[in-house]
Parts: sequence; structure tokens; C-alpha cells
Amino acid sequence: MTLAPAARDGTRIALVDLLDRLLGTGVVLSGDITVSLAGVDLVEVRLHALIRSIRAEERR
Repeated sequence: MTLAPAARDGTRIALVDLLDRLLGTGVVLSGDITVSLAGVDLVEVRLHALIRSIRAEERR
């Protein structure tokens, strides 16, 4: 199991615990990529995603 960097109190956090906490509260990803040549935009990609876990009682 991979360990994440130490927390503020000096304890180490397992990566799986960090992912569990992030997915439990939700993570928002947002980004823009533009590919241009000679000042002309050729490709523009925009990413906006919300990632979170859904508990069994929320599915109904």
C-alpha cells in the first residue's frame, strides 16, 4: 500500500484513505487546453467534471 505524505500532526495517511475522503466529499476537475499554430487556435478542449461516490441509499 502506498503512503501519502505526512499529515499536519505527523501521522502518515494511506493513499486509499485519501481517495476515500476525496470521493466521499466529491472532487471537481476543471481545465482548458488550446492547441494553436502561428496564433491560430486549431483545437480547444474544455474539461469540467464532478467525481463523487454514490451510496446505496442515495441510488433509490
